[in-house]
Amino acid sequence: MLWRPAALLLGALILSSCADLEHQGQLFTTPIAPVERPADSGGLMGPPAPVVDDRSAVQHRELVAQFGGEYHSPAAEHYLNNVLAKLAAASDTPGQQAYRVTILNTPVVNAFALPTGNLYITRGLLALADDASEAAAVMAHEISHVTLRHSALRAEREREAALISQAATVIQNRQKGDEVRSTQQLSVASFSRQQEIDADLAGVKAIAGAGYDPYGASRFLTALGRSSDLRAALYGKKKRALDFDINATHPSTPERISRAIAAARQIGAPGIGQRDRNGYLSAINGVAFGDDPMEGYVRGRKFTHPRLGFTLTAPQGFLLENSNEAVFGVRQPDNEALRLDNVKMPAGGSLESYVASGWVDGLLPSSVRRIDINGLPAVTAVARAGEWNFRLAVIQYGDYIYRMIFAARNLNAAADKSFMESIGTFRPLTPDESREVRTPRIAIVIAGPGDTVESLSARMATPNRPQEYFRLLNGLEPGDPLLSGEHYKIVMD
Repeated sequence: MLWRPAALLLGALILSSCADLEHQGQLFTTPIAPVERPADSGGLMGPPAPVVDDRSAVQHRELVAQFGGEYHSPAAEHYLNNVLAKLAAASDTPGQQAYRVTILNTPVVNAFALPTGNLYITRGLLALADDASEAAAVMAHEISHVTLRHSALRAEREREAALISQAATVIQNRQKGDEVRSTQQLSVASFSRQQEIDADLAGVKAIAGAGYDPYGASRFLTALGRSSDLRAALYGKKKRALDFDINATHPSTPERISRAIAAARQIGAPGIGQRDRNGYLSAINGVAFGDDPMEGYVRGRKFTHPRLGFTLTAPQGFLLENSNEAVFGVRQPDNEALRLDNVKMPAGGSLESYVASGWVDGLLPSSVRRIDINGLPAVTAVARAGEWNFRLAVIQYGDYIYRMIFAARNLNAAADKSFMESIGTFRPLTPDESREVRTPRIAIVIAGPGDTVESLSARMATPNRPQEYFRLLNGLEPGDPLLSGEHYKIVMD
């Protein structure tokens, strides 16, 4: 809850290699208070988008705040607004609400539109899209949700579900009540899946009418699926046999891809319409990539937070991820995980009293030790919850307590030593280190005659699997060669 505002990066990653932890014993027993973030000034944050009335102004401010603020990129904004203008000109309802784009400062891949005329697209999505037709497909899809009144219809279905669920609770036959609730849940989920499909099909028609390649929708959905697969491979999330159960709110990506391709084929064969890949890449050249470094960033095993002024190095083999809730880490082969977050230091309290305050279950009082970590007061301890063992550390830095938790099924001497060594790397940043922070950005390069995927991906400033990220960002399947003279996205500091 400290690193960046509501980036929606799947906070459920907590101890992802320890997925059955909740069944063995809950570690956190009290909610973690969020840390207030100072108001941004200058830098990447641009002025707020125009709003229609007080209600829409509040809605806009809240939404932008949830996604890390507004990211200002004049070239990208101008390009996307021109795409929106073409979509509007080709619309069946030329008098419909005119949309203006707001770019959100988050690496999460997301987009949505509001009836007020605000259309939001994240810089993470800009990085994943590979040409104008793909970006147009996303924006047309989101506008279709508005024009088809999906939000209002969805809310109506949910109200119906709530009423039926309430009625079911008074039915004497519990089994019958459960059947009624399950049937209604399936109805709501099916309706939501149909909404997504309808928006996909409407979007394909809209971009084709505006002169764009109608196959852009299926290409972007393919990239989205590959992005999810890469994330799962990196952080050890096992895919279920069925990706979506009856409570799902979206259809599976393969289903959406096949339907989008079918809709495009009804319009024409592949090769029709404009893609304007070079124009799109030129527009997003220089856009920030990944975490906003001032809100914390990962480089290999090292996590650094310039604004809060500290750094930490995880044990060998850990993969780190920065989220809105905390920093998470996993080491799959050894079934180990870590979490780092912070809370306000209680007034008049001590670190020892905080550790013993009920923050964790299964604390072993005899294990509590006060130590010094790079000039900072700290306390370490051990806790047990079911078959899981935890090495804990609380470190006082300024007005906050930084809480580190390492989890392992088998907390043997070697594992505990590596955890303690990692705890010992927590330290304040020097002024020079804080000033040297650089923002990774998308850079567009032209492949030369001797360039390969390996040679260009070697220049990628990504923390893990640079070749796979290079292929993902450029729509390349395994085995696809580079084309000399073609433009490609790389990530550079």
